[in-house]
Amino acid sequence: MTAVPSTEDVPGRPLPRERHHTLFFLEVIRDFSPVFLDTEVDMGRVLAHRAAAAAGPDAVRYARTAYVLQAAGRVLARHPDANAAVQGGLLRPRIAHYPFVNGKLALDRTLNGRRVVLGTVLPGLQDSGLPAIQAHLDRVRDGDPATSAEFEGVRQLHGLPWSEGRRRFRHAARSLALRPHLTGTFSVTSLGHRAVDSFHSVGGTTTTFGVGRIVDRPVVRRGEITVAPVMRLSLAFDHRAIDGAEAADVLTEVKEALEGL
Repeated sequence: MTAVPSTEDVPGRPLPRERHHTLFFLEVIRDFSPVFLDTEVDMGRVLAHRAAAAAGPDAVRYARTAYVLQAAGRVLARHPDANAAVQGGLLRPRIAHYPFVNGKLALDRTLNGRRVVLGTVLPGLQDSGLPAIQAHLDRVRDGDPATSAEFEGVRQLHGLPWSEGRRRFRHAARSLALRPHLTGTFSVTSLGHRAVDSFHSVGGTTTTFGVGRIVDRPVVRRGEITVAPVMRLSLAFDHRAIDGAEAADVLTEVKEALEGL
């Protein structure tokens, strides 16, 4: 019979430095009051546009997240209360509204041999076109996180002692002036490359969109059942900044923008 090892046989060890920024982030979003919504999006027009662009003379392959970033950026420009950030808990909360829309995209990358989540912020999405958005994503995708200027701040954070890194991260995250440039005014995260239909994530912004996979499903069009490529799109919103009715408007308008491309 195999002996069960005692807890003394499983010593703990310090958390890898490459995960420090994730734990610092999880700590600073504890004040959030998230509520979760989701919907289904018919991605037929998006996929047709994507295929045409890939087959065109410039052969551009747009990421699905590029379409979501563009649609959400334009929608949030019409909803200033959803394109805002709240500072502090319930004692003396403050809110900042931004005249621009910056989107943060969560990325699955490998840094120093360890799989981590890194974020890139795309500025000015209120009027950015798909080519500019995809060019940013391509630059970040093709760069090495260990040397790319995009992630210099994260690498510096990893090099600090735990307490100092935590202090600096909290200081930056609490600044309403710095926050849209560090975490965006909204976030997008995707697990649609795997068998994930829907999920919800809090991205440190008033609104966070979760992108699931695209799967052929039965839908009703003009009173008839047909098959269409459907994607689940979720929205986590901070109830301190907006209420459910406006969050529902935002999610619906992003859905309509994707379906009406």
